[in-house]
Amino acid sequence: MMHAMKRRTVLLGLGGLAAMAVSGWAAWRASSRSAPAANRSVGVSAESVRAQPNPRALYDSRLPGLDGQEFLLNALKGRPLVVNFWATWCAPCVQEMPYLDSMAKELPEIVFVGIGIDTAQNIAQFVAKLPVSYRLLVAGHAGIAMVRELGNSAGGLPFTLLFDANGSIFDSILGQVEPVDLRQRVDRLVAKSKT
Repeated sequence: MMHAMKRRTVLLGLGGLAAMAVSGWAAWRASSRSAPAANRSVGVSAESVRAQPNPRALYDSRLPGLDGQEFLLNALKGRPLVVNFWATWCAPCVQEMPYLDSMAKELPEIVFVGIGIDTAQNIAQFVAKLPVSYRLLVAGHAGIAMVRELGNSAGGLPFTLLFDANGSIFDSILGQVEPVDLRQRVDRLVAKSKT
């Protein structure tokens, strides 16, 4: 009798745990379907992208490069600029880097900068395998605060910003860039800088 009660208690407990697991999985699945594809892994909704951006969050910063030397981002004012926030652990970030590198080589009148939300060691190991021609800076995990000040309130990655020569934000892309779309946006930025 006692053995049957213990067995029934264990079975009821396991059934309850299974029901909770299925409910949790179903809720996660429903919420992830409503997120943009590139942000499903970080739980970013499209509504959280449009905070009031503050370009000074970028231009007032000093960040180290992979050589450890600090770089004052204010030195980038005066030319059109594409800034890509990324991390080595972010699959969409890694996938878009060849497009960004190709565009940086093709368009020398535009400055391209990658700001890593990662450690210098991880970034150095990554670029040893997949080198890029544009400047890479290290913001570390504190770079999420900069991303948020620049208009990405959820802090999702990748996050790409286009700045005009005056230092104003011209356009932004949350999620993996599409080569044709990015090229159209950059072309508009170049056209604006020539007027």
